[in-house]
Amino acid sequence: MSALRHFEDFSSGQNFALGPHVVTADAITAFASEFDPQPFHLDPEAARNSVLGGLAASGWHSFSLCVRLMCDAVLTNSAVLGSSGMEEVKWLKPVLAGDELSGEMRVTAARISNSRPAIGIVNFISTLSDQHGTPKIQVTGMFFVRRRPT
Repeated sequence: MSALRHFEDFSSGQNFALGPHVVTADAITAFASEFDPQPFHLDPEAARNSVLGGLAASGWHSFSLCVRLMCDAVLTNSAVLGSSGMEEVKWLKPVLAGDELSGEMRVTAARISNSRPAIGIVNFISTLSDQHGTPKIQVTGMFFVRRRPT
């Protein structure tokens, strides 16, 4: 068997553990400074006075963390060819400085491409929760993965 996971190694219902990853205030402000410079992502005082209740990661930072954890657990060790996009991203609760995120990536379907039979399509739902078990983000999507050579 190859060191890489191929399409044949994915099946509906399969779960992969994600994380843990601690989100620091420095990481929140660094990401926000470059990509989402809103006060509740940059200034702890402004963040405390916002509906978020504290220094909160940008939603796109949270999404990026989810992708990173999926890469660490699954994608970089697989014959992944990319994705045509994510179906849905839900920001369920703010990701706050100090949160320790962990969760799972669950395969919801796996099928061979009709138009390109050397490629499989794997659908998934990934959810990250904090250290208290509170779900923070959920991503529903798919990726293309090469089938194992015969």
